[in-house]
Amino acid sequence: MTARTLVVLRHAKAANPSGLADRERPLSADGEHDARRVGEALAAQGLRPDLVLCSPSVRTRQTANLALPGADVLFEPAIYEAYPDELLTLIRRTDPRVRTLVLVGHNPGVHELVRQLTEDEDDGDAGFPPGAFAVIEVDGEWTELDVGRGIASWSPKKP
Repeated sequence: MTARTLVVLRHAKAANPSGLADRERPLSADGEHDARRVGEALAAQGLRPDLVLCSPSVRTRQTANLALPGADVLFEPAIYEAYPDELLTLIRRTDPRVRTLVLVGHNPGVHELVRQLTEDEDDGDAGFPPGAFAVIEVDGEWTELDVGRGIASWSPKKP
């Protein structure tokens, strides 16, 4: 079997300026800081993506750019407001040559996806705050992804 790694990342903390559509909301100053910390945490774990699938919203783009500078990023409109089954379908379409995939998206979809893939208990939104990510080891091909094995998680709220 071929081992693959899926990193599911919720965008970092967004600002909420008046008059902007939800898709146009940028990261807050804290969010920018946390996105950089995400990158440091991923690098410390030796996780360098072959591909990043990212929602096209401003805050997810900024999170990907700050956390994963220089990575190959594919902006996928379907990630915005996606349900877990829709996210899983996108992941299953990933090129088999990709060994480490990062998905940058939004709650509740990304949190629910992580819960389903790791068979984790529901702990509400608090369990996957902005800037949190989960690392899921996948045995086999992306097309076969069903239930993975969570090996690590990180949140900017942790010291």
